[in-house]
Amino acid sequence: MKIAVLGTGSWGTALAKVLGENGHEVILWGRKKETIEEINHKHSNSSYLPHTLLAETIKATTDLEEAVVNAKLILLVIPTVAMREVSHSLFKYLEKHPEQQPIITHATKGLELETNLRVSEIIESEIPEVLYQSLVVLSGPSHAEEVARRDITTITAASYDLAASETVQAAFMNDYFRVYTNDDVIGVELGAALKNIIAIVAGLIAELGYGDNAKAGLITRGLAEISRLGIALGADPLTFSGLSGVGDLIVTCTSPHSRNWQAGKLLAQGFSLEEVNEKIRMVVEGFTTTKAAHHLAQKLQVEMPITESLYRLLYEKADIDSSLNALMSRVGKQEASLEQHLSDHHSKQSRD
Repeated sequence: MKIAVLGTGSWGTALAKVLGENGHEVILWGRKKETIEEINHKHSNSSYLPHTLLAETIKATTDLEEAVVNAKLILLVIPTVAMREVSHSLFKYLEKHPEQQPIITHATKGLELETNLRVSEIIESEIPEVLYQSLVVLSGPSHAEEVARRDITTITAASYDLAASETVQAAFMNDYFRVYTNDDVIGVELGAALKNIIAIVAGLIAELGYGDNAKAGLITRGLAEISRLGIALGADPLTFSGLSGVGDLIVTCTSPHSRNWQAGKLLAQGFSLEEVNEKIRMVVEGFTTTKAAHHLAQKLQVEMPITESLYRLLYEKADIDSSLNALMSRVGKQEASLEQHLSDHHSKQSRD
């Protein structure tokens, strides 16, 4: 089938490569004319996915309508900050062609800063449900560089519509790219977004010379606070023990491929927020997600000490040493089980 991939960054290009190798008619959409021309003429995207050859059947365009016309599946792989604008442009096209009824899928991991909305909620707020068949979230532990070289990768296609998630699953599945379906859209999106916060701190402590013990503690406690916020927002707690929870958290907190991990290392070297963004040259979703998660945690009265420490470091000019000291010198507590998190949440709901 024809599949439109909106976004020519590393992840969008890698996913387009998978779809092209699976025999689909793939067209990439992006705004940078030089990138589009390189994809069409050299079958590569050296700025975002170097040393990777794309199938000659993959085409690219700067014209959104050309990309999405007659597409059965429209995949959005763009930064969260641009999702509302692109979704609105997509709405204007679909409004003219209500018969098309595509499956809309996104593979973006973040929260909108101004509204604290998940990405699927942004799309739903801009595109009326009657204009598309279903909405699917594609997420999980995955680095674009490894997908491009056909390393074994396992991810999740999450939707309230099982048939739609199975269609996305079938479109992507091959010998090295394995897709599992899930119906917990909230949990999958929150796990994907919030792990970027923990990954920034993982990069920071790695640069400061902390070892595997500290890394293990950070990942474990990071998963606990991701789960707390997720449960408070209605996620299935079991999701966080799967690919979009602990799986995505491990891969992002332990690999130099992760731009959020790289951002943490640069912060530890003394670079400012603005300088880090310039050096990485791609959107560091964890920066804005930290602010959004901070607001959500305050609103819902959810304890998120790692998130709060990073928020103070990024947005309240706290220094690294005092932020880490505050985190590591917290009063000792009994380690709570998942059942305790659920019980505490239900008790709070009853009081409210």
